[in-house]
This record gives sequence, C-alpha cells and structure tokens, in this order.
Amino acid sequence: MSDCVFCKIVSGEIPSNKVYEDDKIIVINDLNPGAPVHVLIIPKEHTESILTASADILVYIQSKLDEITTKLGIKEKGFRVVINYGKDGGQTVPHLHVHILGGKVLGWPPC
Repeated sequence: MSDCVFCKIVSGEIPSNKVYEDDKIIVINDLNPGAPVHVLIIPKEHTESILTASADILVYIQSKLDEITTKLGIKEKGFRVVINYGKDGGQTVPHLHVHILGGKVLGWPPC
C-alpha cells in the first residue's frame, strides 16, 4: 500500500532500527516506547488489522515470540503482547502490528 508508513518501512523507503527480520516479518523498536523494551512485529504483507489478517500470519507471529523475546532479553522475566484495533482501541497505523513490551514490571490496566 503506497501511503502506509509500515509498508514504507518494510520496503526500506523509511529507515528503521531493525531488531529482527525474515521473509514474513520485520521487528523494529517503537518510536514512542511504553517500556524499556518496546518493539513492533510488522508483517511484510500489508493487512489492515487483526480482523483482516490471515490465520497463517498470526500463527507465524506467535511462533516467533520465543526467539524474539529471547533475543531481546525479556523472555525469562516476562513480557506483554498487545494488538490494538481501531481508533478507540489505540491503532494509529492501519497495518497490523504487534507490540511486545517488557524490561520492567508492567502495571494493569495498561492505560
């Protein structure tokens, strides 16, 4: 999608600080972190939200959590996984992205 900021990051048109990349996803640091570790898992193929995403990409993202959180050094103590949906749900970019937060004790509720 030509006007999608995450598609531009995936294509390299916009530079990013990559934490991980493979043929299906890219993981970057969040520009406005809500925790000491806050990354976004972004599918390379554009899909607007969790409601439009294929089960395959959702399962794939879940299958990479062990590897990514180990690499980030947050697996042992714990982390939070967040997927926002829609304006009221906090989704600011209409491209599916999964937040991983950790590196401190995370309170509840998260807002």
